[in-house]
Amino acid sequence: MNKKYVFNYQALNQPLRLDAFLSQQECFTSRSQVQNLIKKKQVLVNGEIKKSSYLVDNDDEITVYLSEDFSVIIEPEDIALNIIYEDDDILVINKPKDMLTHPTNKETTGTLVNALLYKYGYEGLSDINGVMRPGIIHRLDRNTSGLLMIAKNNKAHKFLEEQIKTKTAKRQYLAVVHGNFEQKEGIINLPVGRNPVKPEKMAVIENGKPSITHYKVLEEFNNYSFIELTLETGRTHQIRVHMAYIGHPVLNDSLYSKIPFKVKTQEQVLQAYKLKFTAMKNNDIIELEIKPDNDIEKVLKFLRSIN
Repeated sequence: MNKKYVFNYQALNQPLRLDAFLSQQECFTSRSQVQNLIKKKQVLVNGEIKKSSYLVDNDDEITVYLSEDFSVIIEPEDIALNIIYEDDDILVINKPKDMLTHPTNKETTGTLVNALLYKYGYEGLSDINGVMRPGIIHRLDRNTSGLLMIAKNNKAHKFLEEQIKTKTAKRQYLAVVHGNFEQKEGIINLPVGRNPVKPEKMAVIENGKPSITHYKVLEEFNNYSFIELTLETGRTHQIRVHMAYIGHPVLNDSLYSKIPFKVKTQEQVLQAYKLKFTAMKNNDIIELEIKPDNDIEKVLKFLRSIN
């Protein structure tokens, strides 16, 4: 029996090779694995077989069929879920730090998906993004806590995905960053893509995906700022990359900043704290907000004490 993974190539400013695009997805271990799957005709682009060199373009749908020997078994796990909102179609979870949103080929336990499968099963979650990401529409980095929308069925998945695409859904974050801003509100519009030298990182690069982040200063300290960020796009590590690039890296972000800080936290001081979207059942506007997490509270308490 085969497992199916489906990927959609969206909003990029130039085409990308099929094997390069798939090798960036976390469910595959290497580019050679992807090329082998393409040779075995287990990869379809819009329902057609293509070569590794095929240039994937906007709105292409890529389907990958993996035989059991390639598949990763995702087991349900009894992990507590902090449910902030739930109806028949949509679920909003407050994801804690030190938790992957979904499994990878290297890590298959302890993720949000493992917890979702225990409570809802595959039958209670959308399957548009394949068996590795049931219900998952957008994601948060392992050490970014906060609000995540989950789709319980495919209709809800497409409904929420369209809101993200058309920017009617609003996702806002809190962060503490290094430095002070001359402009207390602003827009960062810089393309983000895979770092060509260090593939585990993202970077601002000329041929990256269009990426837009809005920021607003909420509170200032001596060489530190507490800010609110609003995503217009949702690229991997977008906020962390943008803030580091403009000289205001997120505190304790070991991947994008080497600046030491006196207060220890569980990696980057960043939280998805506010969410606005439309419910599918009755078109009600749902607005959710959670309190700053423990790391943000601890850092703010320290900065206010020395300010």
